[in-house]
Amino acid sequence: MSGPDTTTGNRALMLEEPLIFEIGDTETTGVDFAFAGKLDLAGVEQPKMPTSASDTTSRLGDFARDGAIGLPGLTEPETVRHYTRLSRQNYAIDLGLFPLGSCTMKHNPRLNEKVARMPGFADVHPLQPTSTVRGALEVINELAFWLLKLTGMHGVAMSPKAGAHGELCGILCIRAALEARGDAREVILVPESAHGTNPATAAFAGYKIEDIPANADGRVDLDALKSRLGPDVAGVMITNPSTLGLFERDMKAISDAVHEAGGFVYCDGANFNAIVGKVRPGDLGVDAMHINLHKTFSTPHGGGGPGSGPVVLSEALSPFAPLPYTARTADGVVHLVEEESADSFAEEHFGKRMQSFGRMTAFHGQMGMFTRALTYILSHGADGLKQVAEDAVLNANYVLRSLEDVLDAPFAHSGPCMHEALFGDKGFADGLSTLDLAKALIDEGYHPMTMYFPLVVHGAMLVEPTETESKAGLDQFIAAFRSVAERAKAGDESMKAAPYYAPRRRLDETQAARKPVLAYEEAVPEASGTGMAAKYGGG
Repeated sequence: MSGPDTTTGNRALMLEEPLIFEIGDTETTGVDFAFAGKLDLAGVEQPKMPTSASDTTSRLGDFARDGAIGLPGLTEPETVRHYTRLSRQNYAIDLGLFPLGSCTMKHNPRLNEKVARMPGFADVHPLQPTSTVRGALEVINELAFWLLKLTGMHGVAMSPKAGAHGELCGILCIRAALEARGDAREVILVPESAHGTNPATAAFAGYKIEDIPANADGRVDLDALKSRLGPDVAGVMITNPSTLGLFERDMKAISDAVHEAGGFVYCDGANFNAIVGKVRPGDLGVDAMHINLHKTFSTPHGGGGPGSGPVVLSEALSPFAPLPYTARTADGVVHLVEEESADSFAEEHFGKRMQSFGRMTAFHGQMGMFTRALTYILSHGADGLKQVAEDAVLNANYVLRSLEDVLDAPFAHSGPCMHEALFGDKGFADGLSTLDLAKALIDEGYHPMTMYFPLVVHGAMLVEPTETESKAGLDQFIAAFRSVAERAKAGDESMKAAPYYAPRRRLDETQAARKPVLAYEEAVPEASGTGMAAKYGGG
């Protein structure tokens, strides 16, 4: 039961925190400045501080801003406390299970963080001379080697900064390969079980998108795919394991059919965590696949900067990979191959010329992601990575089978799922939705699962527990999920107002998305009948 209201608005250690603009005021400062006539300890008079803008010369030139900027003056303790309190209102993987389906929010081992902070990695700069970053180049090349080993592919582009960026890289490689042979194909086929970024990426690259339906088991309809293949089809973008949490059993047959028709196969590798160490995509006929280092290889999402989405490529697409790239020559030295020397370098050392489509980014990649991922791979070894996939699949199936009696599981009949369990809202009482269940789950202390995706399931709830959760932790989550599911089926109207215990109550999500308020407005006393407000940039 709820206790009495408090004077401060705080609830024990859950502290009510105002906006930073509401804490201090613009007329004060959090630091002391010297003033004219004040003597220091040696009896020397302090220099006079400027008292107006006219007393100073701005270094900003034409970029200088006239007038006050409206920022409050806070002391260091006030500033630190403000942002620390805000951080405690965030959910994080270090607080509990993060069941976002398709996102693979797994524990980030602290060993990875220790290595990423080592001198020479943490402080490396992209503009340093190549001769001073030999160790960093070795790490990039070593990681590339193991990514190729794990996927059974021929080449790899390490520069893409994220999964979607990697998708674009792969599609541009396909386009370059087709152009090199004078083949102007314009259609990319995308199964309805694919990630939403797949059709978006292909469309961004200038291709027309056509959907391929699923069969009754939720997998790609092979006959429908084969019937659509033709001289206008550049390739297929397929997510395997799929967003339905299923492995495409016909993947090799799909690849063979696409290749026979003259196209290429792009595989979305976002769900590689479910098959790493168990299946090599190269053996299934895949031509290009991005690897989200934050998903399979435990680097943080973003990690204080750009993430990393390397793209592994088949022998047919490797010559078209973007620059720069690293390469180890016969003398054992790792070289960074840049634009100016790419063709001559490849011809001299590999006996063939590159046909790169160009450069995707200014610099090679995010060093912190590379060091973390390589540390993860080396610390696990082949047997450990295989166990990662096995435990991830085991945990997902444990969730699926533990809840299929209380929640609709539309593809549970298809056999074991892979990395994630998919549920729908069938059976909920009238007026209650997936959103209501998700908000009620917040009150249970969990970040909600992925909602309303994939679109092929009404009111979809996609749960990915990953391999890093214990059985005890899963049992507690399952109990909470079962509780809110039973309330939704029973028609518990109180769920419509959930969450009750979060720092803020339910927002109007439609208004928040369509008419977001991104600036703080402080009302000031009206003057001469005119309302005035001071606007400050929100953050």
